[in-house]
Amino acid sequence: MTARNHGIYISILSLIVGAVFIYLFFSGLDYYRTSIENRFFHPAYNIYKPSGSMGHGLGIIGSLFMLIGIGSYMLRKRSRKLQRLGYLKHWLEFHIFLCTLGPIMVLYHTSFKFGGVVSISFWSMVAVFLSGIIGRFIYIQIPRSIEGRELSLSEITGLKTDLQEMLAKADSIDTKDAEYILSSARSGISVHSSNAIVRYFSNRKLDRKTLNSIKKILKRSNLKGSEYAKIMALIRKELSLNQRIRSLDTMKNLFKYWHVAHLPFALVMIAIMVIHVVITITLGYKWIF
Repeated sequence: MTARNHGIYISILSLIVGAVFIYLFFSGLDYYRTSIENRFFHPAYNIYKPSGSMGHGLGIIGSLFMLIGIGSYMLRKRSRKLQRLGYLKHWLEFHIFLCTLGPIMVLYHTSFKFGGVVSISFWSMVAVFLSGIIGRFIYIQIPRSIEGRELSLSEITGLKTDLQEMLAKADSIDTKDAEYILSSARSGISVHSSNAIVRYFSNRKLDRKTLNSIKKILKRSNLKGSEYAKIMALIRKELSLNQRIRSLDTMKNLFKYWHVAHLPFALVMIAIMVIHVVITITLGYKWIF
């Protein structure tokens, strides 16, 4: 999949999630705004109630999306036979898509009424969803190959751009300015703190200051537009790699701890979801079948 096709793929998935959310929000807005005590008398009660034609369907489809999203990704990740079937990062993106769309549907299936044992499954789902966002943030901080494999420190260092050669070709940049740009982009300034979160965001702030100071130098050098854009792209990549190298060990450890929190919530959610489905079918709620 080319970078352009991958961008289209991600855009389509994002549009689907956005479209479904907007449709569900506005289609049943009047019903969901009605107090729980008065919903029985609402004209759309038999449509949007949890056992209604729309509400029940959302619960079934949303649950299936989550089960498929979790199951397919775990199977692809652990099965040797499926390792050649697409890149792991694309499977992860599809997992995120289904596990974002599913909870949205389940949320509207509940019609915002939570209670009983099912509420444990719902809040476990919320915990899985929120921890998934955190996990995705940590995941993208760890440089990986296109197949999704974690890169070693030496491999990350090998990704560094040939910024020095690019600056040498730019005749309009003074030698001292070029040396300052190169040293600032490659070494940068690092904040030392025992708190990983403080350290991460403080370093990001310093990187922005470094980038702004470099921008001022380049602007007064009267570079051509295309030349300026190429140099800035290389500098941003250098700063990003520096940040990732600085936080590599921390992010890897956080990712290990994240799994410890994320997986149990997912298992609790699935277990209670299955119990809920069995009880629902036993009581005769079979949707449109």
